[in-house]
Amino acid sequence: MIANMMLAVRNACLRATPPGPPPATVAKVDLDRYLGTWFEVARLPNPEEDGFGRRCVDVTATYTRRRDGSVDVLNVARNANAGMRQTSVHGRARAVDATGSKLVVTFFRLFNGDYWVLGLDPDYRWALVGTPRRRRLWLLSRTPRLEASDYKRALAIAGAAGYDPSLIAPTQQSAAA
Repeated sequence: MIANMMLAVRNACLRATPPGPPPATVAKVDLDRYLGTWFEVARLPNPEEDGFGRRCVDVTATYTRRRDGSVDVLNVARNANAGMRQTSVHGRARAVDATGSKLVVTFFRLFNGDYWVLGLDPDYRWALVGTPRRRRLWLLSRTPRLEASDYKRALAIAGAAGYDPSLIAPTQQSAAA
């Protein structure tokens, strides 16, 4: 049974990280327009958010500009398996190219993670963010819920970028739209 579980996890990881070049990012991100609070409406399940007995719900990310041009990151979530206890993590993001579509986020001054904007609504109502190896993916929205047509469009972008849309799971948001 354990061998079957390990095989299932391995297969899921292989599907989520296909070989080949990294996914394309959007042509340009205006980081000042990107600032503010975003609600996570879906994600590719990952150990940081879904492991160790957690079931993260009501997930938000708030971005604010720092004087040095980098961006403060505040991720907040509630654990539905622990009485809706709130947890948060602070980080710092910086653009790694002139387009603003590829960023690196650092948490605890130790851990770095890629943050690539793969899809972005022209009015900055939603964003699809992933990593170059396709192990992480988040669909963010300015509101707790996303219109079905926008959700479908974002999943199509994820699929075209090499992610398996069937693995992307909605994130529970308690707040009203």
